[in-house]
Amino acid sequence: MIRTLLCLLLLVTSGQVFAQDRGAIERQFQNWLKETILPQARSVGVSQRTFNAAFSGVTLNWDLPDLVPPGTKPKVPKRQRQAEFSSPGKYFRRGSIDGATSVGRQMASRHAKILATVERQTGVPGRIILAIWGRESGYGRASIPHNVFKVLGTKAFMSTRAPYFTRELIAALQIAEAGHAPERTMKSSWAGALGQPQFMPSSFLKYAADGNGDGRADIWNSEADTIASIGTYLALHGWVGGRDWGFEVDLPRSVSCTLEGPDQGRSIAAWEAMGIKRVSGRPFPDHEKRGEGYLLLPAGRNGPAFIATPNFFVLKEYNKSDLYALFVGHVGDRIQYGVGDFAARWGAVGGLLRSDVATMQRALESKGHDVGGADGLAGFKTRRSIGRWQEATGQASTCFPEANMKAALTR
Repeated sequence: MIRTLLCLLLLVTSGQVFAQDRGAIERQFQNWLKETILPQARSVGVSQRTFNAAFSGVTLNWDLPDLVPPGTKPKVPKRQRQAEFSSPGKYFRRGSIDGATSVGRQMASRHAKILATVERQTGVPGRIILAIWGRESGYGRASIPHNVFKVLGTKAFMSTRAPYFTRELIAALQIAEAGHAPERTMKSSWAGALGQPQFMPSSFLKYAADGNGDGRADIWNSEADTIASIGTYLALHGWVGGRDWGFEVDLPRSVSCTLEGPDQGRSIAAWEAMGIKRVSGRPFPDHEKRGEGYLLLPAGRNGPAFIATPNFFVLKEYNKSDLYALFVGHVGDRIQYGVGDFAARWGAVGGLLRSDVATMQRALESKGHDVGGADGLAGFKTRRSIGRWQEATGQASTCFPEANMKAALTR
């Protein structure tokens, strides 16, 4: 009984201390806003009135990830799985693909005029804009519930990437000052991404566009502005008008999977001469044959193979993931052309902890391979390095991390 009471007393006491600590940190936060953020905001033209309105009633959001409260140290991340880098096929779940396609076709009909206008102005196909819109916010149907000033204020004050989020916080204040937001409180994701295209505030300032001619870039409520903004973003990141994003292909065994990567490009005609053909049986378009293409193998030889164009890597400027860009290109094709699933199946690969992949990457680095950094993510440099190691040791190259490689690489 006494032990129980002591435990309860300790819990209550520690809870009180924690509450007091939080109260003190909240006060530090308010002082930091006035002493650090306000001067920076005023220096770029943000008024006191806008600043006051933005932070009226704003407190810290203690539920956000990667927080480092004053007086504490960053937590050591736990070993964890990430679906995107375990089995690539999981990224293309039936519900996600079918939902983005069916609603995308409805949106293609509903917004045909603005899509055609933006495509004419930017060179970016409407189907690609639609696919990004669908992926980012479900064509505006996804909930975007957070107060951006609460999110970015918290992350700028006490996160592992405080300088980055401070810059984004100042950009958000500039957006509010310019009057683009439809209401006093701008809505964002938990990471501070804004509106239907999910632009970070700095991207909004560079790429948000007025699609309906009302003088504002309202990416929260205006579908026309959302479409114009996505098209502008891709165009200013180098989208090449008239070219596709890529093609699914059959990869002969005679072509090594180690040839993957944007730094090993060659004309599509040259790839074709090596025996690579489209899975549809149709020839590559003549104008594409003259352009450069790149071998893309998101699952190594354990899944579909593609010849990507430079536009694929423009899609990666929106999100750095190969699988994201592939999802967008594929859904766009389904929306406009009615294509079916990829011809090749995704193999039963993955299921690895990032820490295990990172161990393999470090082992490959010790053998002289450039894996692009030991981050536990199986990017193209890691994939082809695995293939080169396999070939050098007399194995058939698969170009994808597998559980049994860890012991072999670290012997």
